[in-house]
Amino acid sequence: MDIKDNIMGTIKGIGPKKAEILTSLGIYMIEDLLLYYPFRYEEFLVKNLFDLVDQEKVALKGKVIAQPVVQYYGYNRSKLSFQISLANLAVKVTFFNQPYLSKKVFAGRELVIYGKWDDKRKTLVGRKVLDVSASDEEFIPVYHVNKNLRQTELVKYIKAAFTAGFGELLEENLPMYLRQKYRLLARKQAVYNMHFPKQRKDYHQALRRLKFEEFFYFQIQMQSLRKQKKESAQAVSVLYDKAKVEEFIKSLPFTLTTAQNRVGYEILQDMRNSNAMLRLLQGDVGSGKTIIAALAIVAVVSANQQAALMVPTEILAKQHFESLTSLFATCNLQMALLTGSMTVKEKNATISNLVAGKIDVVVGTQALIQEDVQFSNLGLVIMDEQHRFGVNQRKILRAKGKDPNVLLMTATPIPRTLALTIYGEMDVSIIDEKPEGRIPVQTIWVRYKQFTAVLNWLEKILDQKQQIYFISPLIEESEAMDLKNAKELAEELTKYFANRAKIALLHGKIKNDEKEAIMSAFQQRKVDILVSTTVIEVGINVPNATVMVIMDADRFGLSQLHQLRGRVGRGNQRSYAFLIADPKTKQGVRRMQIMTKTDDGFVLSEKDLELRGAGEIFGVKQSGIPEFAVGDMLSDFNILEVAQKEAADVWQIPNWWEKEKFWELAKNIEISDNYKI
Repeated sequence: MDIKDNIMGTIKGIGPKKAEILTSLGIYMIEDLLLYYPFRYEEFLVKNLFDLVDQEKVALKGKVIAQPVVQYYGYNRSKLSFQISLANLAVKVTFFNQPYLSKKVFAGRELVIYGKWDDKRKTLVGRKVLDVSASDEEFIPVYHVNKNLRQTELVKYIKAAFTAGFGELLEENLPMYLRQKYRLLARKQAVYNMHFPKQRKDYHQALRRLKFEEFFYFQIQMQSLRKQKKESAQAVSVLYDKAKVEEFIKSLPFTLTTAQNRVGYEILQDMRNSNAMLRLLQGDVGSGKTIIAALAIVAVVSANQQAALMVPTEILAKQHFESLTSLFATCNLQMALLTGSMTVKEKNATISNLVAGKIDVVVGTQALIQEDVQFSNLGLVIMDEQHRFGVNQRKILRAKGKDPNVLLMTATPIPRTLALTIYGEMDVSIIDEKPEGRIPVQTIWVRYKQFTAVLNWLEKILDQKQQIYFISPLIEESEAMDLKNAKELAEELTKYFANRAKIALLHGKIKNDEKEAIMSAFQQRKVDILVSTTVIEVGINVPNATVMVIMDADRFGLSQLHQLRGRVGRGNQRSYAFLIADPKTKQGVRRMQIMTKTDDGFVLSEKDLELRGAGEIFGVKQSGIPEFAVGDMLSDFNILEVAQKEAADVWQIPNWWEKEKFWELAKNIEISDNYKI
């Protein structure tokens, strides 16, 4: 008897067919079944008929007056109707598509019916039939299931697993001192209470215990990674020339903001240490991250080391190369560009000069991580829009030097809450201030009936020789979603503006070289209106583009809308963002209202987390955000912080895994000679 046993044949009622269905939910072993928690609970009170409010979820207790009637209509659709006697009144009850309940409902039986009250029709639209023994206040767990598995079946299997004694085989995985310190339930009890809480406090205590467990184990791994990187990366200290760095700062045509000064100091201090820097630089659109990167480059080059800046696209590489060349005009720096579209002769010349140490700074795409690219003395690796690169690409570039310092940059604001979790192994610097003089983008929410008025207004923008972005969430028409698709939009705009504007279409299915050509044409003002999907979210800098029109804007999250809006307002002219949307939900309306009120990316990312949750915003696989079963990084941040502190304290103890105090923890994670977890 083992909780690692296969569910098929171990739990009564689970044969090959049911096992296959459960497998599709990620349930393979008994342990998976026990740890398959409800995603929410339906809480109800048995209420008096005269206290009911329209559309309220309630439970009514009464006696069935007459035999139920089942009506069938359409394909596989039915309605079960009956009446119950309640306070000497007859109340109608209706169940849709649950004809099998007629076996439970018969004249004279007393029941508790849980459902939604329709005050207009004086009808309870039923969801569940409960036994009369149900208490006046209950939690009903609700699980993620599919069309082949009913809630009741899953609950039956879970109950069977506990009845068979498998719950007793769940081993404790938190040290006793932590359970006592925070008054946490034993693991067996917590797991049982998640499925079958007798009252509300049982559930909350179970949830508190399991949230701490999840966060603590994650932070133990983060702290291990952090410690391993700090101790293994014995980089050579960057003994930069302070005078040259100060001279560079004085040469800038503007004054650094307080935030830029603070972050610049953090990075310079990091590079002076003997441990290699691994730092994430976060900054909203237009906050001045490039200047900080330039500062780090000047410092490392003044210490006779090389710097490499890797970006996701050729057009970004060219932009960075041009802006850095301008910034370094007074510095004696040798710069080079390395991209896939360069000729073999150009590439070979750059590679040769890098190895010979004749190039101080190289800006490039993934061409930088090709095997034949080598450096003389690589001391600093910078990756812009780092979320576009995988961990392996970062490793390959780092391996081209002897533990070089690493600076990762992102213009996607992430709340400190989330940064603490995702980037636990890194130090995080945040530029939370924008340079003075930047004209904010005016954001306007427009309903579809006013769209023609927007098009009329855009004619004036074109007359002023300014450029426009149009964003659509889809490439081609979708039968499932009635959204403005990019191809149809491009055709509509071509027809409307006729010969007055040159229009180009850009989307993810276009080949990279063609995509680069279209972007380049837009930069060079050969295109007036660029119709695109979200592929332009991060990338081109076109100061002459002053208007961003986002179709079906309510389908985007706040963070994504903010990134799209950040493509305009990059010049010295007033810029506008039009959100074209007819939201069908209160949340959609709220998003549009928030966007028109603030242009602070960090505020918006916090709001986005509140409205949508981290998984939907970032996508678990793409971002590296862990998929917690019960914890929520925003609402449970206090538990996350406590877990981080406790995990950090554990890693302060040499060889902690050898000590009896931590045996529950040590046996549940892998410890290698290099404390690899």
